[in-house]
Amino acid sequence: MTKAEANQISIASLAYLGDSVLEVMVREMLILDKKGDIHTRAKEYVTAKSQAKATERLTDIFTEDELAIYKRGRNHTHSSPKSATHAEYSRATGLECVFAYLHLTGEKDRLRYIFEKGFWE
Repeated sequence: MTKAEANQISIASLAYLGDSVLEVMVREMLILDKKGDIHTRAKEYVTAKSQAKATERLTDIFTEDELAIYKRGRNHTHSSPKSATHAEYSRATGLECVFAYLHLTGEKDRLRYIFEKGFWE
């Protein structure tokens, strides 16, 4: 998919897909790491709070396109779960949009790099 085509997808759809992309990457990482209970450890990575924290490490390395997608996603949220503040939930949604965007545009190496910088280092 081209970047222009990916930019035409709704933020809600990008966040929906990005959540799944991130979940698969976390599960793969935990399985390959072979340490501890993967179900318990996965919760450390897939919450809005942890995703919001990851964005603090990532926004400085986002490309112009990634930053634009992140801001669109971040600014789109109007609610939040009880387990996170509205700001945390907004940042997490923005990050999920970036993950979906990179996945859809076939930028697998960049996706892996961002995942590792945000969640593994």
